[in-house]
Amino acid sequence: MPVLRFDNVSKHYPGGHAALAEVSFAVEPGEMLFVTGRSGAGKSTLLKLIQLAERPSRGAVLFEERNLARVRGGGIARHRREVGVVYQNHQLLADRSVADNVALPLVLRGIARGEIGKRVRSLLDKLGLAARAGALPGQLSAGEQQRVGIARAIIAEPRLLIADEPTGNLDPGLSAEIMDLFAALPERGTSVLVASHDLALVKRMRKRVLVLEQGRLVDDIAPEDLVDA
Repeated sequence: MPVLRFDNVSKHYPGGHAALAEVSFAVEPGEMLFVTGRSGAGKSTLLKLIQLAERPSRGAVLFEERNLARVRGGGIARHRREVGVVYQNHQLLADRSVADNVALPLVLRGIARGEIGKRVRSLLDKLGLAARAGALPGQLSAGEQQRVGIARAIIAEPRLLIADEPTGNLDPGLSAEIMDLFAALPERGTSVLVASHDLALVKRMRKRVLVLEQGRLVDDIAPEDLVDA
């Protein structure tokens, strides 16, 4: 059973602009894939539909075969706890420390305090943020803020991780490290969907690639075909 499925999904905004048009694809358990395309191709809209920040105009978005169009009220918060999100603008809590920001998804799940501390320290160490655990977001560089956002998204090992240009503020070396971290998540049960326009990075990862153009899915490239894409 796919973790995520888009079934002929279209999204129109007022004025008739079609952000997505009849898009269909599925994400399997333990799969990592990329969505790429030029600015305005529909990548961000696609991610917003997954996290219920937008609703489709036509078609169905299914998460573990649950039609997200039927998710309302408290079900929205429950769904979002199953989907880790890495935002372009970080969306960190300005009055909370790095450690508290990262711990938040575990706190919402009712994990024991001692276990939270252990998991947060381990992850911050992996991301080179251990020395910044007590800092506030405003005291961090843009790259550090991005890494904190990534840590918060993956700390609870969600069923699906979606990331919108997650390496945009990072240098090439750290970008590669972050992608390798993402690539290890499927082994722990998390499927990963990354929106990126960095074609060099996408090709290096040798994962499946969905190509959007003016809201339409124009190609679905298998890893073994990517070198010649």
